[in-house]
Amino acid sequence: MQIGYFVAAMIGASLFGMCVVGLLFNLIRASKIDDAKAGRIAAAIKSGAMTFLAEEYKIIGLVVLLSAIIIGIFFGLISAVFFIFGSILSMVTGLIGMSAATQANVRTTLAARNKGEHAAFQMAFFGGGVMGFAVASFGLLGMGIIFYLFSDNPNFVIILTCFSIGASLVAFFARVGGGIFTKSADVGADLVGKIEEGIPEDDPRNPAVIADNVGDCVGDTAGMGADIYESYVGAMVASIILATTMYGQNLVYLTMPVILAVIGLFGSVAGLLVNSVLRLEPAAMLRNATYVAIAFLLLGSYIYMSLMGIEQALFVAVLLGCLAGILVGLITEYYTGGTPVRKVAESARSGAATNLIYGLSVGMESTAAPVVLLALIVLLAYTYGGGLFGVSLSAVSMLATVGITMTVDAYGPIADNAGGISEMAGFGQGVRKITDKLDALGNTTAAMGKGFAIGSALLTALAMFNAYAKEAHIAFLDILDPYILVGVFIGSIMPFVVSALTMRSVGSAALKMVMEVRRQFREIPGLMEGKAEPDYTRCIAISTQAALKEMILPGVLTVALPVIIRFSLGKEALGGMLVGATLVGVLLALMMANGGGAWDNAKKYIEAGHFGGKGSDAHKAAVVGDTVGDPFKDTSGPALNILIKLMSVVSLLLVL
Repeated sequence: MQIGYFVAAMIGASLFGMCVVGLLFNLIRASKIDDAKAGRIAAAIKSGAMTFLAEEYKIIGLVVLLSAIIIGIFFGLISAVFFIFGSILSMVTGLIGMSAATQANVRTTLAARNKGEHAAFQMAFFGGGVMGFAVASFGLLGMGIIFYLFSDNPNFVIILTCFSIGASLVAFFARVGGGIFTKSADVGADLVGKIEEGIPEDDPRNPAVIADNVGDCVGDTAGMGADIYESYVGAMVASIILATTMYGQNLVYLTMPVILAVIGLFGSVAGLLVNSVLRLEPAAMLRNATYVAIAFLLLGSYIYMSLMGIEQALFVAVLLGCLAGILVGLITEYYTGGTPVRKVAESARSGAATNLIYGLSVGMESTAAPVVLLALIVLLAYTYGGGLFGVSLSAVSMLATVGITMTVDAYGPIADNAGGISEMAGFGQGVRKITDKLDALGNTTAAMGKGFAIGSALLTALAMFNAYAKEAHIAFLDILDPYILVGVFIGSIMPFVVSALTMRSVGSAALKMVMEVRRQFREIPGLMEGKAEPDYTRCIAISTQAALKEMILPGVLTVALPVIIRFSLGKEALGGMLVGATLVGVLLALMMANGGGAWDNAKKYIEAGHFGGKGSDAHKAAVVGDTVGDPFKDTSGPALNILIKLMSVVSLLLVL
């Protein structure tokens, strides 16, 4: 079969996805903003988010340009161009998703006031859908263009790899920068507002409240979108490279990873449609949308593989990847929304120390089940699902329905922002009750999204590692070889180093934020009485400056270390480094994401009226736990997902 048919499917699906993005945008904008105060608050959030993104993209653009020059020198002009292309698509995806989020947040609030819970949920869901379908559409667009232009080019694999590196590099900076911004603002706002001044969350008197809402957009929307986009592209690239080594130029197998993503995109649309028709509880609707998309993917991929004569063992790998996504999500939901959360909340009754201790224990325990599950999935996919190529297809299938899974995740920060706007606009308890319910659900979906991101990161990194081993002609790694052992140890410390740098960045920025908020409460007459306006822009500037400054070093270390190891200790040691970084990175990321999610929801459980409710000693202790968990789950933990994939794809390029 000619490549044109496959390319037409890729580009056609991409354009269809962009039409869905446009439709969702129009549905959001069709809802009018009929409250001037809420509109001003939303405009301030949007202005802060876009200003930060513009400044962040200037720095990322400079790094991309310098990296492109190096790639161009060693790998040719075309490779450099498609490295830039991958970077641009990642940035555009983040920009579109955040633009939708900053328009959907206020409309979600107004829908809750004017029409009720279902309308508010749908608005937040549509806002998240823009991010989800933008990720899928632009990922397929990039892959389709590369296949159309270079499928028979001798440098096809190098061009694909450079495209993936571009997406990974942008994702790392976007995730780290956005994470530092959002958590420095959040921690500063909570410590002074809730604990010292005793005012509610999102109180307009708090000078850091707008920066906190801006952070939800730049960290949990744009940053998360770049993270998943990078996994989506990386999984397909690794699988295609393995197909070239195992099946040569057989187009059916070579294009199979991308065709799975095409089917997954249409499955995501089916999930979106079902969710738009049914009127169930929001939690059930989010879950059903995901299940419908996965069922469509499985049915569609089975039919496609049967028609194309593809060995049915590979369908087992696709099934296992889908199953892994569901089970990891359910495990994460348990640890961040089930019995462990209530136990963490109860531990706050004796103070912050016990709350911190119990939360850490929950995070540590939560690593066991998903890692054992993913290890079993890998083993089954290798044994019964077509070997190494089957393992890579598991990663692809886990991410193929990214249109709907990213929608579910991006819904969360929009609902969170809606609650903040409701509080600041003074809409009353009836509206706040609706937005709080949607926000609580958003916390769980965000935690599930982080678990999904970590699981997909592990499978994608394994696919990248397998591609690396094939291209480097490494049949096995001898752990007794001192060079390989040194590589393992060096790789193992990288997740801790990056976590230390990002946690410290949040801590130092939060200190500046706390001092600024205290200063404004002290020096602005009438602020506490609500008779004066705080200086919101000063707090936004503090978070922006800290994020842009502190995101550079972790990114440089992540890219530089594989190069240093490759040319000082050799390709086998570099393989050892990838093993160490992947193993420790996944464990640490799971511990941070789930522990942070448990602390956050434990605080909200107390705020709902348990163990004394808001303002009680247990609540103050839980706020302390939440401020530790915030950079865990939204800064350092997410950065590790991209760390292991970025190191893997850079290492792959070094042996091509």
